[in-house]
Amino acid sequence: MPRILKLTLTGALLALLAACTSSSHVLVGTARPAIAPDQVKIYYEPPPKYEQIATLDASSGSMSFSDQGKTDQAIARLKAEAAKLGANGILLQGVEKQHSGSIGLGVGGASFGGNSATGGSVGGSSGLYSKDAKGLAIYVPDAP
Repeated sequence: MPRILKLTLTGALLALLAACTSSSHVLVGTARPAIAPDQVKIYYEPPPKYEQIATLDASSGSMSFSDQGKTDQAIARLKAEAAKLGANGILLQGVEKQHSGSIGLGVGGASFGGNSATGGSVGGSSGLYSKDAKGLAIYVPDAP
């Protein structure tokens, strides 16, 4: 396999690894039986009465092309993590754009013969970004 192809494939693999997603939690209360993620409601202001279950962190990865798509992915991951803990709500604390890596590609060529040589190359790179979301997994009694 040509060296340039090996380097290109290695770069693509590293970009995919940079796009990996994650979510985590830290219990601050008592977990409940798991529920479906679509039953988890997002709150932007604290409801009148709730129980704290866990702090949550989630990342979108960088595979979506729009900021809105990345935000939606991060919030979906928050909901999935909260649902595992039986939380029926998330008090959203923020969503931030994070630099998660970069990808670059370059090609070049050269020829020579006699008394002359020519060469040229072209290259480029782009940053990879993800959205990181933070929230508090909560249980809201009598939630709609």
